[in-house]
Amino acid sequence: MGTPAIELRNITKSFGSVVANKDINLVVNKGEILSLLGENGSGKTTLMNMISGIYYPDAGQIFIDGKEVVIKSPRDAFEHKIGMIHQHFKLVDIFSATENIVLGLKEKKFNIKNSAEQIKKISEQYGFEIDPTRKIYEMSVSEKQTVEIIKVLYRGADILILDEPTAVLTPQETEKLFKVLRRMRDDGKSIIIITHKLHEVLALSDKVAVLRKGEYIGTVNTAETNESELTEMMVGKKISLNIDRSDPVNPQERLSVKNLNCTNLEGTKVLNDVSFTANSGEILGIAGIAGSGQKELLEAIAGLQKLDSGEIIYNNPSTNSTDNLRDKTPTQIRELGVRLSFVPEDRLGMGLVGNMDIVDNMMLRSYKKGHSFFLERKNPKSLAEKVIEELEVATPSASTPVRRLSGGNVQKVLVGREISAAPTVLMAAYPVRGLDINSSYLIYNLLNGQKEKGVAVIFVGEDLDVLIELCDKIVVMSSGSVSGIVDARKTTKEEIGLLMTKKAEGGRNDE
Repeated sequence: MGTPAIELRNITKSFGSVVANKDINLVVNKGEILSLLGENGSGKTTLMNMISGIYYPDAGQIFIDGKEVVIKSPRDAFEHKIGMIHQHFKLVDIFSATENIVLGLKEKKFNIKNSAEQIKKISEQYGFEIDPTRKIYEMSVSEKQTVEIIKVLYRGADILILDEPTAVLTPQETEKLFKVLRRMRDDGKSIIIITHKLHEVLALSDKVAVLRKGEYIGTVNTAETNESELTEMMVGKKISLNIDRSDPVNPQERLSVKNLNCTNLEGTKVLNDVSFTANSGEILGIAGIAGSGQKELLEAIAGLQKLDSGEIIYNNPSTNSTDNLRDKTPTQIRELGVRLSFVPEDRLGMGLVGNMDIVDNMMLRSYKKGHSFFLERKNPKSLAEKVIEELEVATPSASTPVRRLSGGNVQKVLVGREISAAPTVLMAAYPVRGLDINSSYLIYNLLNGQKEKGVAVIFVGEDLDVLIELCDKIVVMSSGSVSGIVDARKTTKEEIGLLMTKKAEGGRNDE
């Protein structure tokens, strides 16, 4: 039996009529790593935000070391030795690591040299690799995360909360982080991790607590559970966690990307000589650390991003002709007879109109085809109702404005609309981001179904396990370049991780 570091009793929090947390009881012991699991919208982040002082509970009690405390602000949380490392870092780019770490502390005057020495000691104690004098803008994503962790340790945190800490890390960086967290646990720290990656939960944590629809389901010892049991606790029913990848279906060259170069408005080169081929009847994965050029690449193919040079050759199966899509607008691409569907990363900014209802958003796909001033709503309404039913979209009706849906349900509407257009090329950027496990596997099955129909599917993902299970080939990008193209059936997470941090000349090409 461990010694409780923090205990929550009957914690409740509502936002209007929505109950985010209801009577939550949770204990985290000293020297323990607890993973907090739950579907999107289950209340994980809300609960942790109450511990870290961002929200204040409507009801319930919080105990630290057996004593009841009141936490009304992040400063209160720090006074009780609680620190939260958020998924989106809160750092000032032009400041050094040391300056960011001491920023906001009460002391009127700092000795930066002494602070840097203290940071070095913390780094040596737990195995961090960080230069206290480096500017944030010079750092990799994992180094920025290290600064955030050291920042809370510098302030004396004994209870650390990490929100999706591995979302932007390579497998190698993830393993380094895990070693550090284990050392912190062995030093008596209590660590809570919010995550959705079950294999990482089983590899790292001592216990797993599960929330479902804002309620506490239970806590289990990690050594005594498995992925299937944890999934059932989260979802409330048994679901299959297998991606049934079929063999490529008569693959033919559908889209050939040749030597793409692109410079953004800030003058930074975001695509550097990018080349690959997407075949019909295959799923081509694209892997890379966030900001490696994935967004610009898909937008260039979709006609939304100007290029400096290169070609995007589409082989039209209907006419047996080829067209160069470079610098064509989306309308011009459609007029060429190219059936291209795009599920963008920015759902409401680029994919859907938030103030319009689901039916009207379905019409966005086909309104230019009409010959009358008055648009026909019957077919879009049928399509909207079909998408709602088949993808289990949680909505009062098809006439509900999209902005009122949760992020996961918005994504389902967007994916359903694009697949319904019967594309020959389907591009999806992070299509399961914000979806629960059950819905994620539904999307994987839909993409496999498109592949089996002969569609060339391009899938940008962040979970390497999914990329390896779902795709036939994987293009790995690093700093805007293709660092390698690998066979998904033969590669490993470690190989992809290395390619994600390499320049183009270092990659293997299995095309």
